[in-house]
Amino acid sequence: MSLKNWRFQTVLWNTKNLGGSVKNRMQSATPTITLRLNVRISVGLLAMFLLKAWRSTAFGVYGYLNFTKSGFLGHSKNFNPEDMSTRIDGKNCIVTGANSGIGYATAHGLASRGATVYIVCRNKERGEAALSEIQSTTGNQNVHLEICDLSSVNDIQSFSSRFKAKEIPIHVLVNNAGLLENSRVTTSEGYELNFAVNVLGTYGITELMLPLLEKSQPDARVITVSSGGMYTAPLTTDLQFKGEKFDGVEQYARNKRVQVALTEKWAEKYSNKGIGFYTMHPGWAETPGVTKSLPSFSKSLEGKLRTSEEGADTVIWLALQPKEKLVSGGFYFDRAEVPKHLAFAATKSSHDAIDSIVATLDSFGNFSI
Repeated sequence: MSLKNWRFQTVLWNTKNLGGSVKNRMQSATPTITLRLNVRISVGLLAMFLLKAWRSTAFGVYGYLNFTKSGFLGHSKNFNPEDMSTRIDGKNCIVTGANSGIGYATAHGLASRGATVYIVCRNKERGEAALSEIQSTTGNQNVHLEICDLSSVNDIQSFSSRFKAKEIPIHVLVNNAGLLENSRVTTSEGYELNFAVNVLGTYGITELMLPLLEKSQPDARVITVSSGGMYTAPLTTDLQFKGEKFDGVEQYARNKRVQVALTEKWAEKYSNKGIGFYTMHPGWAETPGVTKSLPSFSKSLEGKLRTSEEGADTVIWLALQPKEKLVSGGFYFDRAEVPKHLAFAATKSSHDAIDSIVATLDSFGNFSI
């Protein structure tokens, strides 16, 4: 064997043995990877997450069983038809946001029972179309159009001044105008748009109409159209949703919760003025506003939503009933007083914040009389 071949074999033998040795060592010392994942979750944040989840779930189940068309049909079996046969000739009613949807159905229902109805609309063209249709279908010519943008404090004050000049009593004020805008929009006066219409507008027109409502005591009443969505939200002093990323649906729910708490406050504050204050919610109705603001919701429940007339049923019922049958400050649904809070939703104590909210609203519009 030549020296050259011997050297090659030796190197080859050493390499093989070295490989085996390394292999053995690797097999005998298989690496172990230990992964430690430290997750720190605030107990408060976890509790809030679970609470919100419960509110949404409970609301969804409760709503599906009660707020749909089938819920209305089921509840209507207990309705007394005579409750809706009352005539209210000679009574003056104001309905805001009355050019379509529940507002239109309410105005139409009141006009068909003989009331003098003032429909308050932002858009003159749509308001005139609604006015003409209500007059022609009910045969009641005592239906009038008032133009007012409920998102504007200046407009509300101007409308109030014009209407007070009529020196007529108001028997029924229906705060129906509402808005669900998914994006943050700020009005020319600097207010978040949902809040401006749903809360500030509702508060302002009610406070400014109080002298005319007092003229029709003890029969006067204020009916505010809230929403079952308020079940998912506690009362908060963050009225314009400044503290976090904007969520139009949640802001709407918060606004509607404010309306319910405001109604309680009005009932307490003005208990000696002969005015009844009530909130109601119409269930899930198929209206132009719902279709525009919640298209996915509207599509998913296609064929299961209430009509505008079914949504307006309790508003009209509240306008017709003797006040002794009603609870001022109460929350109504399908012609019955219902709870304002879901079980275990932790929203009841939040109503303690209403005094602070009222003070803020007064500072925005100087509405208190």
